Amino acid sequence: MADAQRQDAAIGPRDWSAWPAEAEHTTIHAPSGPLAHVAMGSPDGARVLLVPGMTGSKEDFALMMPLLAASGYRASSYDLAGQYESFRAGPERLRPPQQHYSLELFVADLIAVLEQGAAPAHVLGYSFAGTVASAALTARPELFASLTLLSAPPLAGQALRGFKVLGPASWVVPGRALGPVFITALRRNVHGAAADRAAFVTARFALTRRGSVGDILALMKATPDLDERLRASGIPILVAAGARDVWPDAAHRAFAERIGARVLILPTGHSPCETAPHQLTVAMLDLFGADR
Repeated sequence: MADAQRQDAAIGPRDWSAWPAEAEHTTIHAPSGPLAHVAMGSPDGARVLLVPGMTGSKEDFALMMPLLAASGYRASSYDLAGQYESFRAGPERLRPPQQHYSLELFVADLIAVLEQGAAPAHVLGYSFAGTVASAALTARPELFASLTLLSAPPLAGQALRGFKVLGPASWVVPGRALGPVFITALRRNVHGAAADRAAFVTARFALTRRGSVGDILALMKATPDLDERLRASGIPILVAAGARDVWPDAAHRAFAERIGARVLILPTGHSPCETAPHQLTVAMLDLFGADR
């Protein structure tokens, strides 16, 4: 881990939209529509699926995927429905059509992605996608070899209440009304991301559907309580977050204890996959070993 810390400290500016030549870009057809997908590593390697969250994309794992591939794994990721290059996927494509993005939509898409490759897979769910991955695991545990919950909501119910800054306001503002506020905050880089990263985050909004952001925030105000089922799953689980995450690290530690998971708190913010990818990958590889 000491070597990983040094490597993370040496990360410099990059073009977040660029991928190595060996990255394989495909489209996966899911219940909600076409999902943009990328993969790296040997097709024969054990599968690792990295799922980004709200306003995110597969590029959030651009630093982790080569590390996993170099370790012999088949690493892949996809954009959630309505997000970035999966913007064509949405509730109107479901049968029967729906008006809003729902947790069931995202879970069905994740299960479809897992079914279209080798299983069981090691799955990471980032932020809101942690809830999606948890729900998918409880529905289809045979598809999971392990689960990493990265900066995932550590509270059931109105999970936004635990935000360090906006927690109190989240009670009075409807989730969908928070969407434009959230997007504006990211565009203005209130979280202080590096210039190269902030430019890419802003560029993604040219494609990401505003309605999907509002719907996800509404869903986060109704996070299901899956603690007992996660604990009883017998699947190795890692809860990882940054000490400067939007939720306090004490909440993540308590969450890990409730579900019987390992815990990793890194000296970073909400996005260790971008700022501490080597350390997070080391912890995940160790978790994968627990499944052997």
